[in-house]
Amino acid sequence: MNKRMNIASQTKWEDIVGYSRAVRKGNIVEVAGTTAVDEEGNVVGVNDPGEQTNFILAKIEKALISAGASLKDVVRTRMFVTNIADWEKIGRVHGVYFRDIKPVATMVEVKSLISAELLVEIEATAILDE
Repeated sequence: MNKRMNIASQTKWEDIVGYSRAVRKGNIVEVAGTTAVDEEGNVVGVNDPGEQTNFILAKIEKALISAGASLKDVVRTRMFVTNIADWEKIGRVHGVYFRDIKPVATMVEVKSLISAELLVEIEATAILDE
């Protein structure tokens, strides 16, 4: 499968900004920066970086499944956080999802995300066996 598959989450922002929730090209799946915003546009887990991380990783898992992949195919995650002091709360939830998979992971502090209520944004890369 070398054809490109765009995975949409049907938010208004995808057309405005021009992006997809995930893209599969061949055996590679890239999942866009994902935040704790539900289908109605509400922020989940306000003031709780652990809850936001859990919501985000579940959302990433859904995107991967839509692309024919799963969490076990993830080789890299990138976590952008607004307060690096929350690293352990975020990291513990990441560990629940990836304890046995152990992708490479990056966590960096950023000045802010698109909304002050958002504390975490995560990207993922998955590679499927050929």
